[in-house]
Amino acid sequence: MSTTPLTRSSVAPAGLERFYENVRLTSRNLGAPLSDADATVQSMPDASPAKWHLAHTTWFFEAMVLTPYLRGYRVFDEKFNFLFNSYYETIGERQPRPKRGMMTRPALEAIYDYRDHVDTAIGRLLRSGPDEAVSKLIELGCHHEQQHQELLLTDILHLFAQNPLRPAYKDPSPIAVETGGSLPLQYREFQGGIVEIGHDGAGFAFDSEGPRHRLVVEPFRLADRLVTNAEWIEFITAGGYRDPLLWLSEGWATVLANGWTKPLYWEERDGEYWTMTLRGAQPIDPQSPVAHVSYYEADAFATWCGRRLPTEAEWELAAGGVQQSGNFADSGRLRPKPVSPSAGGLRQMFGDVWEWTRSPFSPYPRFRATEGAVGEYNGKFMSGQYVLRGGSCVTPADHIRATYRNFFPPQTRWQFSGLRLAEDA
Repeated sequence: MSTTPLTRSSVAPAGLERFYENVRLTSRNLGAPLSDADATVQSMPDASPAKWHLAHTTWFFEAMVLTPYLRGYRVFDEKFNFLFNSYYETIGERQPRPKRGMMTRPALEAIYDYRDHVDTAIGRLLRSGPDEAVSKLIELGCHHEQQHQELLLTDILHLFAQNPLRPAYKDPSPIAVETGGSLPLQYREFQGGIVEIGHDGAGFAFDSEGPRHRLVVEPFRLADRLVTNAEWIEFITAGGYRDPLLWLSEGWATVLANGWTKPLYWEERDGEYWTMTLRGAQPIDPQSPVAHVSYYEADAFATWCGRRLPTEAEWELAAGGVQQSGNFADSGRLRPKPVSPSAGGLRQMFGDVWEWTRSPFSPYPRFRATEGAVGEYNGKFMSGQYVLRGGSCVTPADHIRATYRNFFPPQTRWQFSGLRLAEDA
C-alpha cells in the first residue's frame, strides 16, 4: 500500500496523543490472535510477515522521529535499522523484501518489547510539546501504521490460504449468505466539465493526493453499486477467462502464465464456489462484491459487459457527494457485504473493496516530492501501477477519504480489490 507524507498537521497535541495511542493499540490487538510462527512466515515476496509489520511501523517512529528529535533517546537495538527499514535508500541497507520471512528472530515477544520502548519515548515527546514539524511526522507515522494494519490483515489472509488446514484468523462461524436476488444495476449520470480533484490542503493527506487541480471530464455514467460474485460467476461461465479478445495483451499473458480461471482464493466444492476469508474457508456470498481480482481481470470483465472502468477523476467527482460510511475494518466483519437495499444513490463507494480505476498512478500537475527521507514514499513509485479508490473491509474507517489514492501493479490480487463499472454518456 502507498505511504506518503503530510501536507499539514491536522490534529491538536492532545488529540494527537490519543490518536497515537489508539493506532498503536489497534495494531497490538490485530497481532493478538497470532502465534510467533504465524507472525514470522512470509507467504510470497509481495507480502510481509505480521511480525515485520509490527516492527517496521515502530521503526518508523524511532528512525524518523525519536532519533533525530528526542534528546537522549536510546535506540532499542542497532540491528533493527537493517531488519525493519523498508525501502529508504537514504537511511541505509536493509533486509531484502523477499527474505523478510527468514527472520525467525527476534521473536514476536521481543517485537512487543520494542513497541513498548518506542511508545514510552513517543509519549514523553508528545507531552513535551513538540513543534509542528515533529507533530506532522508523528501524525504521518500514525497514518502509515494504519496502512500497515490493512496490509497485516491481507498478508495474514494470503498466508493462511496457503495452509492446508485453512486456519481462521477470526471466529470461523459462517456469516449468513444472502439468498435474495441482487439489486438491479443502475447508472448515475454526471455531466462532467471542468472540475477540480485532489486534496485541498485542509487536514491530513498524503502528498500524492495533491495538489488540487483542474481538468476536463467528459460526461459519463457510473454504476450505483459494485460488481457482485454472482455477476462474476456469469463471467466465468461465459468463458471470460478463455477469451483472449476480452483481455489486454499483458493481462492475457498473465492469465496463461498463472493459469487463472477465477478470482484469487476461489475454489469449487461439490459444484459450489468457496473462498478463503479471514474467518477461514466460507461459501461464496453471491450478492457480495467480488474481491481479490486484478486490474487485468477487472478490465476484462468491464469489456465483457460492454462497459469500462472509471477514471480516478470520475470516481472522485462522483464520490464528492456521497457520505463517507461503509463496511470498514472497524465493523469486525473483515469481509465484503451485500449492498443495502435501503441505500439510495451511489452505494458502496467507501469500504467493502478497493475499486480499480483505469488511471495510472502518476503525479498530479505541480506535484513535488517532499524533501528528505519521507520524500521516498511516493514519487519513485509513480510508474507501472494503477490507482484504486474507496477503501475496503480491512481499511480503518478514519483512514479513508474521497481523495485517497491507493495503488498497486495491475497483476495484484491479494488485496481486497474489486470494481465498479462506468460508461460514456
